[in-house]
Amino acid sequence: MDLFKKQTTQFTVAYSEIMQRIRNIDPVNYRASRNYINGAVSYLSPYISRGVISTKFVFNELLKKGYKAVQIEKFIQELAWRDYWQQVWIAKGTAINDDLKHTQVPISNSGFSKAINQAETGIEALDKSIEELYSTGYMHNHLRMYTAAVACNMGQSHWKAPAKWMYYHLLDADWASNALSWQWVAGSNANKKYVANQENINKYCFTKQKDTFLDVPYEAFAAMEIPEVLLETETLNLKTPLPNNIALRIDKERPTLLYNYYNLDPKWKNELLANKILILEPTHFEEYPISQNSLNFMLELAQENIQNIQVYVGEFDHLKKTHHLKDIYYKEHPLNNHYTGIEEPRDWMFEVQGYYPSFFAFWKKCKKQLNY
Repeated sequence: MDLFKKQTTQFTVAYSEIMQRIRNIDPVNYRASRNYINGAVSYLSPYISRGVISTKFVFNELLKKGYKAVQIEKFIQELAWRDYWQQVWIAKGTAINDDLKHTQVPISNSGFSKAINQAETGIEALDKSIEELYSTGYMHNHLRMYTAAVACNMGQSHWKAPAKWMYYHLLDADWASNALSWQWVAGSNANKKYVANQENINKYCFTKQKDTFLDVPYEAFAAMEIPEVLLETETLNLKTPLPNNIALRIDKERPTLLYNYYNLDPKWKNELLANKILILEPTHFEEYPISQNSLNFMLELAQENIQNIQVYVGEFDHLKKTHHLKDIYYKEHPLNNHYTGIEEPRDWMFEVQGYYPSFFAFWKKCKKQLNY
């Protein structure tokens, strides 16, 4: 049995096949199996992160299939985590780029473990999942937590550099979910650190390893020195391989729909005859770099599903000024604050907005809107 076979599933870019994935969700089995490497996860996160579909859309499709909220509460809750992280980002802005609640301690470096980067930690499940991340752009959520724990809590790296490394390679890269989850593991966005020992990893990844640096009881973590394999660190030079710019064909009599890395919704304002532009701003991708795999995935999603979309590599102000665009429509997002035009809201699962210090304070409000 190939324990990682399901992780190597290629992510389709065809909208009809994405809809089929939604129909194939097993939200009931998800609760019991989601933490296992072969669990009933949905593989929808890349499409939610890229704005092809929304959490609300997935939620409503499940209700249409006849599921009751009480049957699938855990799945709904996991969708709500995505909206929660986004609400934190909206409220806190660039503050999520630094330790949000507590200073991460201890820290011995602000780089990244060479062993993790090269998938040579000696933890079989971890190394295999990193290799899969590089080849497919996907990593199971439990493995993401294990990786973050090893990097930050065993290797004592500050969370930001390794978080940017993971964001760089993930097809479902979402800076809010990524940065705030890494901080949650590292203890800078939670009241305690997350750790997992070899027994836990063996259980959920079906491995049988012994005598690794994680093969210890949980009480041993507090006094653990940095494992020798994690001592060597490096500074990663992550660059986005943006494509060359191509001249746009603009009809000045038409409005413009502006798409970006977080909005590739093929159903957005379909009734409007408009210029459709996918903007790739170099300043954005300098701050939040992505890999060639991630770039290709974004471009293929756009070209496959959004008819007549054109790609513009440059800054928003320059695009607007040089092409004399009028009636520019775009979707709200924390990274779009410099856009000008007609801002439209994103779809949220619940009418719960604003900052909540914990997910469960947020979820308590959301649950009141569920029909049990």
